[in-house]
Amino acid sequence: MTGRIAEAAADAGRDAGEITTIVVTKFHPAALVSRLADLGVRDIGENRHQEAQAKAAELAALDLRWHFIGQLQSKKARQVRAYASAIHSVDRGALVDALRSDEASVDCFVQVNLTDDPGRGGVLPEGVPALVEHVLETPGLRLRGLMAVAPLGEPARPAFARVRELSEHVRRLEPTAHDLSMGMSHDFRDAIMEGATHLRIGTAITGNRPDAG
Repeated sequence: MTGRIAEAAADAGRDAGEITTIVVTKFHPAALVSRLADLGVRDIGENRHQEAQAKAAELAALDLRWHFIGQLQSKKARQVRAYASAIHSVDRGALVDALRSDEASVDCFVQVNLTDDPGRGGVLPEGVPALVEHVLETPGLRLRGLMAVAPLGEPARPAFARVRELSEHVRRLEPTAHDLSMGMSHDFRDAIMEGATHLRIGTAITGNRPDAG
């Protein structure tokens, strides 16, 4: 997988070293995460709080960065802050308020919904500036940029291009918020071509997920 990412980066005229690969381990046991760590993986993605919390606790001795990438209930926000290095799914003001802290900051990405289905998670593109401003005004949050999932049944690259364009507006509000969390096993190449800095790769690295227990 590293070679395929490097090839895509080269084709895009980019340095592969500026792209972070987050290995998504949903439903996989902590033992697999431990093996990944032995191979040098440091960035792990999870999208279910209870599962992520348990794995983070079990593997606390390892030097891992946990990325929470799933939809997050406001009532679980403070618990996720306790173990997550980054939260990729900030999508509403109430969640921003729940993540507020006067102590250490946590990295976060504002998630953009590229569909007309509110159940997909994310703020609609027109709501991005207001939510970004809310994040920037809230103590304890460090805005890294935007996150998105390409719509099903549509070409991924035009969708990722829309996120890149939105990112240009975000950088006018916060010049350091230039990261783009987008691209998965099936569309990472398109994401890299449109400037992705964080890929969320599951099955291409870990194989098919086990059934949920």
